Amino acid sequence: MRLALLALRLMVLAWLWPVTQLNSSTFPNKKRHKEVYVGESNKVKHGGRVDLKMKKLDSTKSLLIKSEQLLRIEDHDFAMRPGFGGSALPVGIDVQVESIDSISEVNMDFTMTLYLRHYWQDDRLAFPSSSNKSRTFDARLVKKIWVPDVFFVHSKRSFIHDTTMENIMLRVFPDGNILYSVRITVTALCSMDFSSFPLDTQNCSLELESYAYNENDLMLYWKNGNDSLRTDEIVLSQFFIEDFQPSFGLAFYSSTGWYNRLYINFILRRHIFFFMLQTYFPTMLMVMLSWVSFWIDRRAVPARVSLGITTVLTMSTIITGVSASMPQVSYVKAVDIYLWASFLFVFLSVIEYAAVNYFTTVEEMKKLKNAKIPTTFDAAQAMAFDGCFHDNDIDLASFPEVAITPNTERNTQSRNSTASAPTEGTRLRRRNTLKYNLSFIRSNSYMIDSCSRVVFPMAYLLFNIIYWSLYA
Repeated sequence: MRLALLALRLMVLAWLWPVTQLNSSTFPNKKRHKEVYVGESNKVKHGGRVDLKMKKLDSTKSLLIKSEQLLRIEDHDFAMRPGFGGSALPVGIDVQVESIDSISEVNMDFTMTLYLRHYWQDDRLAFPSSSNKSRTFDARLVKKIWVPDVFFVHSKRSFIHDTTMENIMLRVFPDGNILYSVRITVTALCSMDFSSFPLDTQNCSLELESYAYNENDLMLYWKNGNDSLRTDEIVLSQFFIEDFQPSFGLAFYSSTGWYNRLYINFILRRHIFFFMLQTYFPTMLMVMLSWVSFWIDRRAVPARVSLGITTVLTMSTIITGVSASMPQVSYVKAVDIYLWASFLFVFLSVIEYAAVNYFTTVEEMKKLKNAKIPTTFDAAQAMAFDGCFHDNDIDLASFPEVAITPNTERNTQSRNSTASAPTEGTRLRRRNTLKYNLSFIRSNSYMIDSCSRVVFPMAYLLFNIIYWSLYA
């Protein structure tokens, strides 16, 4: 059986061997050609992609070279300004303000985003054109030609926007006129006067000037006069923009001479409603709250003292909060006047109760000292809330009457004789008027609260009328 299987295999091999030899002789390099073909396909596939990119880069490069050749950039020295050695080059400026991003009172600065456009003529960039159409370029060509070196005076920070590319545009006309536009955000100094804060109006300006070229080499001017400054609709949280106005001036530097300077002036008027809610209304309420103590019994020491201290501490907190959000200036602001005057009213209400309590205590102690307290007198019942004796709590009917002695009669006669001398008595009365008034107040200390209920509100109302008429 095994021999039969072996013989069958040999017969199959003998039958397949000629076919194998025939295929080998007919297609000897088929596998190698297939590998080579596959390799070349991959090479063409990947290499074609690279070649395509290189071709695109080369086309862009060749297009840029054509533009440079058209503008003859390599034929001129663009390190020098146009018309070097001649008269000053006029450079027109116009500005479109996109937004005022922030205004900081603490740092005394503002942040503005704007489109700055320059106009000048450079005959070196003139080119022939049958259609008289301009050509527009981006920042890559700007680095190869001369552009004005305008900077912002008193700027703290500034940058050119670069999303998704640098926001720079260069437009060249066939006659050599050039428009150079750039989008910039700048933070500049604004010298603010806070003497009327928060009822103030601030005048700020953004100043433009050439850094290297004085008025003999470059003349800056507003391209279209007052129409050179345009603004979008700008809404600020704390300010209302009253006016935008361009102006022109000269700046002198002792080492380099006179320079043209352009100004972007704008007037900011502060909204008062925010400060009314955060500062003025709470302050008024604290002052009115301090008047409540005038209607509280003068013997209720804990109630009146705690109310007075609470209002004083609240006023201190309001003053500290306002001062923390303001620059440390060396002059008095309008809000300081209002806050400290209100603080004075609150403080005087505390002093008023101290005076009432003192006069009440002195008068009652004087009455108790002159009177003879009976042995059956209950001192615990006569003690008031403030820990002092009061005449209303003491039954003086049980006190023994003072006996009339010759000395008493003599004193009575001497007082009658004094009253009989009108001239001398009038003089004594004039001398003792102040002493008599103090004695009257001391013996009627409750009247201090009654007068304070009218005097304090009227005085505070008068202060508000004067304050708002001066600053509003």
